[in-house]
Amino acid sequence: MFLAWRELVFARARFGLMSGVVALIAILVVLLSGLSSGLVNDGVSGLQRLPVTAFAFAEGTKTDSAFSRSTVNVSQAEAWKGRPDVGDAAPFGNMLVNAKATTAAGTQVPIDLALFGVEPGSFLAPAVSDGAKLGDPDGIVVSQTVLDEGLALGDTVVIDRLGTRLKVIGTTGDQRTFGHVDVAYLPLRAWQQVHAGAGPGDEAREGAYEEATAIALRARDGSRIDLAGGDAAAGTTSMTLEDSFSASPGYSAETSTLTLIQVFLYAISALVVGTFFTVWTIQRKHELAVIRAMGASTGYLMRDTMIQATVILAGSTAVGFLAGVGGGTLLTTTAMPFALEAGPLVLAALLLVGLGLAGAAAAVGRIVRVDPLAALGGQR
Repeated sequence: MFLAWRELVFARARFGLMSGVVALIAILVVLLSGLSSGLVNDGVSGLQRLPVTAFAFAEGTKTDSAFSRSTVNVSQAEAWKGRPDVGDAAPFGNMLVNAKATTAAGTQVPIDLALFGVEPGSFLAPAVSDGAKLGDPDGIVVSQTVLDEGLALGDTVVIDRLGTRLKVIGTTGDQRTFGHVDVAYLPLRAWQQVHAGAGPGDEAREGAYEEATAIALRARDGSRIDLAGGDAAAGTTSMTLEDSFSASPGYSAETSTLTLIQVFLYAISALVVGTFFTVWTIQRKHELAVIRAMGASTGYLMRDTMIQATVILAGSTAVGFLAGVGGGTLLTTTAMPFALEAGPLVLAALLLVGLGLAGAAAAVGRIVRVDPLAALGGQR
């Protein structure tokens, strides 16, 4: 360890430059991790907060667009309820609408909403942090992010083209979005009328009040739902809650793109660290040969080099992550979908350090095993 610490002190400019590069990569990793978590929250937080184990869609529905293509009959919920591994099943409506919100001051604000149609009193009905629970025929419970945009309890939302008026009666108190659009819960019957394109006072087409987007399933305590068996009995195509995230608009494309960028950053980090230690070790090849000639083992030299790599990677990663978290905290106050979560950040730090150490070990492995006589020019 003496040699490792001595070189860190006397070659601090070189090691400082390398540390700066790793710190910049760490900042990028933090920002990408926060952006990835933010996009997930902004895309599927409405689904994540549903007490649902799985969704059963119409039979044969394409899984990548199930929420926009599927239409089931509410009676299919009864077929699922009768199964021993299902604790509860309820029809669930989902659609995106354009609307205008009329505030208490009388001004109109354009707004987009993801309407979640649920039966009041069912396990899908949202808990409210402020206002009234879902129950009024024209009442909606909205995501807290809707109120952050200027709406308030008691304001009226008018759906474009239909003229359907919905009153904000409660809020969930947290962010609930679907496809980057704020969620509004409303009674299933009101959702069915909107879904059928019926305006105020109009009678919906025949069969409209028997339709829903999917059947929401909740597993019985201690049980795992047999999705294949339930599909065969109810005539549906089901997927777990996590799998259903891919049916949210843009979810798969966004997450896969950011994941690919993060993978390249990890690979670049390993390559940069490995290249640095390759060049550094080649430059001190003769010094290593002298140490080998004095009786130092290959393991000793490897440990010496890995200590240097660990100090650089751990220190610069910590600095980079602190800087990234500080910058990310500022981004959370903007409209950008950005969220810092401890789990992904810890995993990113471990990967950055681990892959960097792997790159350093691969780079110096052959060089530290050099023959002392050859390195000292004995062949001449």
